[in-house]
Amino acid sequence: MDGQPSYPVRASDTDRDHVLRALGERMAEGRMSQDTFERRVDLVLRARSRAELDDAVRDLPPTSRVVGRITGLVSTVSHMTARIEAAWRAPRLPRFLLPGPGLTRIVIGRAPGCQFVLTDLTVSRFHAELYRAGDTWMVSDLGSMNGTRVNGWRLTGPARVRPGDELGFGNLTFIVAAS
Repeated sequence: MDGQPSYPVRASDTDRDHVLRALGERMAEGRMSQDTFERRVDLVLRARSRAELDDAVRDLPPTSRVVGRITGLVSTVSHMTARIEAAWRAPRLPRFLLPGPGLTRIVIGRAPGCQFVLTDLTVSRFHAELYRAGDTWMVSDLGSMNGTRVNGWRLTGPARVRPGDELGFGNLTFIVAAS
């Protein structure tokens, strides 16, 4: 048995992904039109052998390292810019100042007897309790209907609270800050 096998070698998913990536890079470089790209992607997805995959990219020039690096750099900057824009557009949350050394316990809720009164209807009358345990502050839910959250996680028991954490009661959310 000399030379190539007489049967066609089946295209693997890895081979297919490699060719699709190469087509995408050439499209990003402007080396083919959108219609040509779509037609070739269709051919790649229907290809049964490696030879059919090779036919999809045979006439394309090799990738330029410079263009590849520039495309990668632009992609990285674009991704970073999108993350900065998302952070900038995020709602500015009000601050929840931790009490000074004089207070050791605060009840949070809608009832007039609470030390921190919130008027939102999603907050229970006696919603949560913030208390000092040694040098740390802890928060626990007092059986509220809409729950208490720390950093997006609903409490099932007492949790530690630190400056910078997000503290939520019902639909209200605050950023914890040291006094």
